Amino acid sequence: MKALTRTDFNFPGQKEVYHGKVRDVYNINDDILVMVATDRISAFDVVLPKGIPFKGQVLNQIAAKFLDASKNVVPNWKLATPDPMVTVGLKCEGFRVEMIIRGYLTGSAWREYKAGNREICGVKLPDGMKENEKFPRPIITPTTKADEGHDENISKEEIISQGLVSKEDYEVMEEYTYELFNLGTEKKNKKGLILVDTKYEFGKRDGKVYLIDEVHTPDSSRYFYAEGYQEKFLKGEPQRQLSKEFVRQWLIDHNFMNQPGQTMPEITDEFAESISERYIELYEHIVGEKFNKETSDEDLAARIEKNVTECLKTLKR
Repeated sequence: MKALTRTDFNFPGQKEVYHGKVRDVYNINDDILVMVATDRISAFDVVLPKGIPFKGQVLNQIAAKFLDASKNVVPNWKLATPDPMVTVGLKCEGFRVEMIIRGYLTGSAWREYKAGNREICGVKLPDGMKENEKFPRPIITPTTKADEGHDENISKEEIISQGLVSKEDYEVMEEYTYELFNLGTEKKNKKGLILVDTKYEFGKRDGKVYLIDEVHTPDSSRYFYAEGYQEKFLKGEPQRQLSKEFVRQWLIDHNFMNQPGQTMPEITDEFAESISERYIELYEHIVGEKFNKETSDEDLAARIEKNVTECLKTLKR
């Protein structure tokens, strides 16, 4: 199976390109962005050395579906999806923070809590909570947005005092974050899933705050199966998850958390294929429909270039 791990396009009107951990973003005339969801996969803020077939398609199509489903709640950047691995949309000035919202105490928040911390990003947590316990109300725990290395936890007060985001814009982002999480929770509950935590990114264009980037994908979100949640919680058993936490756990089991002196374990073809199968499983549960592998005789890059070029002709502004 083929995987797209690198792109080097030259689209009409292209000004620059930004290669992120997973997505490559092409700036077209400082007005439109072409976001290519590659098959790269990252964990612990490092890109793994092997691509995962169909992962980019999974992420892009989940995000596109939720951007469409939420556009009446929160304005977003999406204009078109000309290719299974590509979204084209409005160029916004991205805020340098990520809005992470948590409905349950799990993941990195649980690891901090277990270590004795009772405050995350300025949010105070009560004593006596257990792993995977539901918060009385979802909490927002923002991070800085780092181009390289680790994102850092930061409080609302620090964001505003440091001038990263104005008070007015932050409050809009905060309101949108709760609304999106509530909408996602409602939609996933109907599919037998619990939206545990997720992250949103926002930008600004012409004085208006927009939702940008991916939404409710397994890279940006964590899901539990609703069936059996309460029983497992009461017994202190691990929850059945739909997220890429299984990749993180595999790395932890192989003594890698991107700490000094640690070496990335070998990613075999078999393991890469198993990750691909898990991502497809995630898609089918999250979206509620069968995943169609987009394959053709064309090279992936050639297909994307053709589809995006045709799209840009129709979007000439």
